Amino acid sequence: VDATFLTVEGARVRYLDVGEGPPVVLLHGFASSIENWTAVIPALKQKHRVLALDLKGFGWTDRPVGDYSPAAQAAMVRALMKERGIDKAAIVAHSWGSSVALAFALAYPEATERLALYDAWVYEAQLPSMFQLARAKGVGEFLFSAFYSERGEERLALGFYDPEIIPEKLVEDVERAMERPGTRAAALEAVRGMTFTGVEQTYATIKAPTLLLWGREDVVTPLSIGERLVRQLPNARLVVYPRCGHFPMIEAVSASNHELLTFLEAP
Repeated sequence: VDATFLTVEGARVRYLDVGEGPPVVLLHGFASSIENWTAVIPALKQKHRVLALDLKGFGWTDRPVGDYSPAAQAAMVRALMKERGIDKAAIVAHSWGSSVALAFALAYPEATERLALYDAWVYEAQLPSMFQLARAKGVGEFLFSAFYSERGEERLALGFYDPEIIPEKLVEDVERAMERPGTRAAALEAVRGMTFTGVEQTYATIKAPTLLLWGREDVVTPLSIGERLVRQLPNARLVVYPRCGHFPMIEAVSASNHELLTFLEAP
């Protein structure tokens, strides 16, 4: 990906700004990067201006000490949009990036054209016990130094219905980003920022038209989460892809790209 850098809110942010038309902002999931959208960007940029970024602490964006909550990430996204002259955009997000998208829609409704969320990670009930334990000082540091970068390829495979189709490039990008200094500390802060108890009640106030795209066989964010979210959001629709795990933008690429483009172009 031919990305560039801009310093925003004290972090050097890696981003990509391509295409012309109504703006779309792409937000990747936890332990991921712009590369998640490799098969989506070419389809989008034909009719849209696409702004994709590595969120703070991930990919090739800086890992400064500080707040890594969805709200803080959303503020950084807003600042980057302003720097690039974008007032309002459709926000498209995957997994934990969806919590950033919802935080964005809550904080900046005037800047949120619509939302498209793939296999969203947005509820307290979704957090594994390791993430809950990691909130304790010292415990989190131990867990993340011991286990965070272990068996990366195996964990990535969990996200796929058919692990055979995982792009080798995706595995390499994830592993290279993991090796960057400060990665574990930033990931731990992002996990500590996943306190959804208070905010998850407020999702019902989000008015923006929302498309939920879900892999039927997702074991990371099960379909029941999508069914809960589509009931809670007042203006949402859920589309489910069979024989597909946590990455519809890779495993169901043509169908999900078509659905996304149709949604973005609807009046």
